[in-house]
Amino acid sequence: MDAKKAVVVLSGGLDSTTCMGIARDAGYVIHALTFDYGQRHNREVEQAKKIARHFEAADHRIVKMDFLSQIGGSALTDHSIDVPTEVGTHEESGEIPSTYVPARNLIFLSLATAYAEVVGAEVIYIGVSAVDYSGYPDCRPEFIASMSETIRLATKAGVEGTDLRIEAPLSHLSKKETVQLGLRLGVPYELSTSCYQGEEEACGVCDSCRLRLQGFAEAGAVDPIVYSNRG
Repeated sequence: MDAKKAVVVLSGGLDSTTCMGIARDAGYVIHALTFDYGQRHNREVEQAKKIARHFEAADHRIVKMDFLSQIGGSALTDHSIDVPTEVGTHEESGEIPSTYVPARNLIFLSLATAYAEVVGAEVIYIGVSAVDYSGYPDCRPEFIASMSETIRLATKAGVEGTDLRIEAPLSHLSKKETVQLGLRLGVPYELSTSCYQGEEEACGVCDSCRLRLQGFAEAGAVDPIVYSNRG
């Protein structure tokens, strides 16, 4: 009997690393997929390589997508836009945060679907959260449900009735709950990175660092990565 396979969208961050642990725990052979999309730094791609090796992924594809930086429109791809350093300000204002990358998850899941069809995977894992990143339209459960239906309609797998689905297991979890789950699964958070600045030491003040540190603190754990400022 063939082993069951999963494609995991692996950014190198805390959430996608947790998804690697979830996929392993579920008994899947992991095919990791990382996107080098012209983000502010390459550190997360390098960390993704280490994480894929740790989980003994059957394959790890790194897809270069410079056009996302060419079109810009995000603090993560355009150096003229400042990275936010306060948590929750966009939630209070109702605005989508500047770290939103236009259509990123729409593109990522489209390519992950193609990869899943080729390798014969039955599930695509993506570490989106509708709790901590509720300002991102492409992290909402409605979007994931819509993409699942699109997969059914637009792929050979869907037409032939093969089960290929998207799993977003962190969608309704807070960062605290995600950390707790990952620690139970033995996820190597020391290999992950979340800082938007991409230095050897995490800055501790960008939006992503603050959310991560808050999650570990609320989980009663110490974040194992090195920070230049832990707040």
